[in-house]
Amino acid sequence: MQKRKIPLRQCLGCREMFPKKELIRVVRSPEGAIALDFKGKAPGRGAYVCHNPECLKKAKKSRALERAFDVSVPDEIYDALTAQMEENRDGE
Repeated sequence: MQKRKIPLRQCLGCREMFPKKELIRVVRSPEGAIALDFKGKAPGRGAYVCHNPECLKKAKKSRALERAFDVSVPDEIYDALTAQMEENRDGE
């Protein structure tokens, strides 16, 4: 019996590899809209950030999301990511 391979993705902030399910996916849809994808199934280009707010700050400072998507990322996306991280922290 063969074990299933766990898909790993790299956090844009800390650059560490994590299992895909442990990260927050940010997606650029085919229409160019950027949104958070909590199910990991939305169509489009995905980039990942771990649940650590410091990683999000690093990703914002280094413009990692902009580079991943080749578009400018509005502040609302960063605000939504920060809010989601706070929500997850409160839920633990």
